[in-house]
Amino acid sequence: MMDPQNALSDRNLEANTTLSLKREPACFAFLSSRSVTAPQPIDSLNLDLASVDYFGGRASLWATLEVRSGATNEQPTAVLGFDETFLRPFTRALIEAAASRHPYRMTILREAGENERQRVVEYVTGPGVALTEVILTPHDTVVVVSGRAGEDAEEETLFQLPRSDSFMRAFVKVTCQADQALRETLAESEKLARRRAGAPS
Repeated sequence: MMDPQNALSDRNLEANTTLSLKREPACFAFLSSRSVTAPQPIDSLNLDLASVDYFGGRASLWATLEVRSGATNEQPTAVLGFDETFLRPFTRALIEAAASRHPYRMTILREAGENERQRVVEYVTGPGVALTEVILTPHDTVVVVSGRAGEDAEEETLFQLPRSDSFMRAFVKVTCQADQALRETLAESEKLARRRAGAPS
């Protein structure tokens, strides 16, 4: 049996962050002309913790934003993947775009020496396309989320999110809770790595 001191807590992020969009303005995913699948309505969405890693003296994690649709029998499909630094600024950008009615452009920055490390990817046009920019464009009832893979790349429309007050309150609540859970998972991972490093071989 695994020692509970050497295991990460299961925070069940998917179940705790699921939001139904069935009573919200209609939203759709896979809107780019280069999408890997046909456009589909979004009936619900959730966040999910995909992996946790400890490498080079630091803990990191990878999470995804998933959508579900009756068109695909409610099977979860990831549209965005991101590390622990993305959720807070993305939520602030969504709030700003929805409130100001002006597009908001997020530049995805990398720290020195992190050229190989991906921070944000989209799964709409391929199996993990790294993004350098995320663009949120507000309309009357939805906010369109687009991405750009590089300075010379075209902007790809990825999916839509509702712009209603009810959705914004619910989304900000779950992203706040998810951010806390992810950061607690990172802290646990670092403690576990230090414990293992100090254990006799």
